[in-house]
Amino acid sequence: MAKLAFLGLGVMGAPMAGHLQKAGHDVTVYNRTAQKAQAWAEIYGGATAKTPRDAAKDAEFVMSCVGNDDDLRSVCLGDDGAFAGMTKGAIFVDHTTVSAAVTRELYAAADAAQISFIDAPISGGQAGAENGQLSVMCGGDEGAFDRALPVMEVYAKICRRLGDSGAGQMTKMCNQIAIAGLVQGLSEALHFAQKAGLDGRDVVEVISQGAAGSWQMSNRYQTMLDDKFDHGFAVDWMRKDLGICLDTANEIDASLPVTALVDQFYKDIQKMGGGRWDTSSLLKRLAAMG
Repeated sequence: MAKLAFLGLGVMGAPMAGHLQKAGHDVTVYNRTAQKAQAWAEIYGGATAKTPRDAAKDAEFVMSCVGNDDDLRSVCLGDDGAFAGMTKGAIFVDHTTVSAAVTRELYAAADAAQISFIDAPISGGQAGAENGQLSVMCGGDEGAFDRALPVMEVYAKICRRLGDSGAGQMTKMCNQIAIAGLVQGLSEALHFAQKAGLDGRDVVEVISQGAAGSWQMSNRYQTMLDDKFDHGFAVDWMRKDLGICLDTANEIDASLPVTALVDQFYKDIQKMGGGRWDTSSLLKRLAAMG
């Protein structure tokens, strides 16, 4: 069992940190809103800290799951950042979905401080975090990954190193690119079924058993047909992720025409007031079009 710090207690981070504490690790948590940290400690035990630096002090592993590039920099760098409190040889594991550029920037800063940095974005949603069934995509030094793997496996269904620093974030981009097209395709299929006078549930029961089946179809079709979108992965966060994908595509000369189109569809959802709706709300956009 290890002394750990966990920075960021949102819908993903809080249950992940909880799994670590339940597994017997000594976990200290930090959250920008201190009340969330205190509420977490009341549920799971463990300790709270006022700054990332305090949380990271003497920790063998520091995990983070925050919002974006700037949020990640803020918990890592500066006088109150985690890097300033970490001991030489400790490992920072970042589960945030951010750009590969900031990942490589922080990898270099960590290396200068004689600590290790692993980019380890996650997929599986809130349910995956709560059930300890996340897919974890990692980049960084092989030795650091091997040391951190037993810790990450506490909340992972699969955890794999894909290459050097940034490879985990690049893989998460592949994940979001694939999801964007899948959700739009599923939305169009359900919209078409409704317009054709078919029972959407009956349609999905049949086509989900063939080549059209997917996680999105199995886990989202019922709420989509019930017009319920106040759950899951928010459109605002998906647009942040797709923006990273499209910026990176320009850098590496990759063509993402469908991703670019779906990103604009999500922009339409935001204009409808659905920035916090689940990504499956693409169906709602089609319904609004008539």
